[in-house]
Amino acid sequence: MCRPHISGAAHVPRTGPAILAANHLSVLDSFLLPALLPRPVTFVAKNEYFSGNPVSSWFMRLGNSLPIDRESAHAAQAMLDAATEVLERGDLFGIHPEGTRSPDGRLYRGKIGVAWLALRTGAPVLPVALSGTEKVLPVGAKVPRPARIGIKIGAPMTFEGSHTNARDRRRVTDEIMAAIQRLSGQEYVPAYAASVKAASGGDTTASNGSGANGSGSNGSGANGSAAGQAGEAASKIAASDPADGARG
Repeated sequence: MCRPHISGAAHVPRTGPAILAANHLSVLDSFLLPALLPRPVTFVAKNEYFSGNPVSSWFMRLGNSLPIDRESAHAAQAMLDAATEVLERGDLFGIHPEGTRSPDGRLYRGKIGVAWLALRTGAPVLPVALSGTEKVLPVGAKVPRPARIGIKIGAPMTFEGSHTNARDRRRVTDEIMAAIQRLSGQEYVPAYAASVKAASGGDTTASNGSGANGSGSNGSGANGSAAGQAGEAASKIAASDPADGARG
C-alpha cells in the first residue's frame, strides 16, 4: 500500500478538542486517521468486535475505538455521551456523518449526530476528505492492493446554535457536508446512503471498486469480512443522533 499523502495536517490542533468529520469510502477509513495523525483519534465500534473475532479486535484496538452496545435501545445516545466525554477531556473524536460507506463513491447526505456534538460541546469541526481507500480493498480482494491514498484536512469550523434545535442541527450538518464535498470533489447526493443501499438490495458497488457495499465487506475471506463488519458498525453508530430517526 502506497504511503498516504496528507495535506492540511497543520489544521489539527496540538491540544484541545476537535471533531474530525470525514467522508466514508472504505472499511480502512476509521483506522487510517488514528494511525496517521500525530494525536490519537477516537472512533466508536460495536462492542462484540473487541471480544469476538481476533482480526476485528485487532483493528478496533489499532483504531483507538470505543466499545458501544449497539443492540441497546439507547445506543445512539450512548455514542453521543461517549463522544462528549472524549471531547470534554480535550481529545479528538472522529465521525463519518454519512453513517455508512458510500455505495458508489459519491458523497451522501450527512446524519445530524455530528452537528449535535459540535453544538453541544463547542468543539471545532475539521472536515476531512479521504480518497483512494476504496481501491486498497476493492470488492473481492483478499489482501490490500497498492493504491494512492489521499487525506485532505480542512480548516476548523465553528458554529452557533443549539444542539436541541432540529433546524440548527440540520443546517450545521449540511454546512459540514458541503465543506467535505469541496475538499473531496465528490458528487453530492441529497439522500442517505443507507436508504440508497436498502432500495437497491444492499449492494450498489460498481465493479471497478469505486465504492464499498453496505452489507458485507470490502474484501473476501476472514480478514476482509471481519474488518468490513467492524468498520460498518463503527460508522453507523458514530453518525447516529437519537433525534434523527435513523441510524443508517
